[in-house]
Amino acid sequence: MLAEWTVTKTVVLCVPIGLLLVAGVTWILLRKTVRTRLRVARQLRDDPDINEYLVVFDFSRKVLYVPTILASLTAGVLMLFFAPAGTAAYIVGGCWLAVFFLNFLIDEYELSVKLIFLILLAVLLVALWLTFLGWLMDVLRAFGHLRVAISAAGYFVIAGIFLLAIGISFLRGLFYYIAVTPNYMNIQTGPTETGDQINHTEYSTRIDTGDFLERLMGFGRLVVTFRDQRRPPLILLVNRIGQKAKHLEAIRGTLSLDRHIPAAGQGE
Repeated sequence: MLAEWTVTKTVVLCVPIGLLLVAGVTWILLRKTVRTRLRVARQLRDDPDINEYLVVFDFSRKVLYVPTILASLTAGVLMLFFAPAGTAAYIVGGCWLAVFFLNFLIDEYELSVKLIFLILLAVLLVALWLTFLGWLMDVLRAFGHLRVAISAAGYFVIAGIFLLAIGISFLRGLFYYIAVTPNYMNIQTGPTETGDQINHTEYSTRIDTGDFLERLMGFGRLVVTFRDQRRPPLILLVNRIGQKAKHLEAIRGTLSLDRHIPAAGQGE
């Protein structure tokens, strides 16, 4: 067995071990200077002078494909353990394609409640028109001829690609994020102390949940605009948008209270 061991195999074995060693040494050297999102959130939570805070980062839009990821994993398990063939495999593929198509609409277009209602009404009218002409079954059969069939490995690869994109987005969010407190907002743009602190009077925030289907998935956008017109607005796709909105309202309430507290010696 050792006789068959080649230089190529040695390199392949050593590369991941070397990368792990480099990562470990880097972490040991920089662990006291790295300012991750989680570390900053812990510091703000332990600060007795800060009652409300919000630390968020911009998720990749691929996180909206969570239903497709779940559908891919489910389809992969079905294909792996039950090995459906023929019509059954096409049914699995058709269901997966329908979920993916809906996810694509959510990602590509901003669908409000009114627009969704109009789309459903249009589909119903078209279906009634096709039924009146006797063409509805022919159209449905045409979709049946798509014969979408993907192997178990294919479904798992699709799920893995989306999960990788979401994972990279999460890791990037450890070092690129914003921390909002009643007195300031810190924009972090690196793994160390690189960032920009902005006074609360120099920016404004709002929550955008105009996309109804996106909101149903728990996502929305935090929009930050600045008084300095040279600085472009920040638009962050965040999860648990309802909870984030409550925290932001609490921070605004604190700011409002601060503005109305009279100075010493005034109002008496």
